[in-house]
Amino acid sequence: MSFQRIWVCVFLPAMLALGGCATKLPPYNYAAFQQAKPVTLLVMPPINESPDIKATPGVWANATRPLAESGYYVLPVGLVDETFRQNGVTSANDAQEIPYSKLRDFFGADAAVYIKIKRYGTSYVVVASETRVDVECRVIDLRSGVLLWEGKAFATSAEQQQQSQGGLIGMLVTALVNQIVSTSADTAFVFASIANDRLLGAPRYNGLLPGPRSPQYGQPPPTQ
Repeated sequence: MSFQRIWVCVFLPAMLALGGCATKLPPYNYAAFQQAKPVTLLVMPPINESPDIKATPGVWANATRPLAESGYYVLPVGLVDETFRQNGVTSANDAQEIPYSKLRDFFGADAAVYIKIKRYGTSYVVVASETRVDVECRVIDLRSGVLLWEGKAFATSAEQQQQSQGGLIGMLVTALVNQIVSTSADTAFVFASIANDRLLGAPRYNGLLPGPRSPQYGQPPPTQ
């Protein structure tokens, strides 16, 4: 049996089997979301699980725009932050533990957006530096405590990086310089914006549904 025949008989079926596993996630169940019909959203201070102290303000500052552009009224971050501080709440963890009913009484929002930052910042890995932001989100109905939607997204500089030139030494130096510049300038702030767009922008497949001020409000969710 020729090598080509062996490849077709053995490797091709295996590759097809692997390819069949790379299927997209099943459609999200929006029943609770469609029943709740939230109009006003409260974006809570994001919980930071990364070592970068700039993560919470960086992600929080970028969270309201995609929601507003998706058709929701979003309470201003500055107003929310000042309200929490005046009431002795100075950490994101403490804020996210406040009962839903109290948040509803204080802010009058229909639902709250709870964000968790899994990764934020620039890291140096052998011959490349990568700036990456990973975020997760839950939208909770403050009137009932029901989970309306949850999702996650990320953005990374590796998506845009091209092969460095100048050999191994040049790649190492470039990566080290990029890390220093990115860390000092908080390049992750830019990628936080991209990650939030992917997480909170609408409409997207299995993403947040458009709000009542969007021209796509009430339309069927995307199928891909």
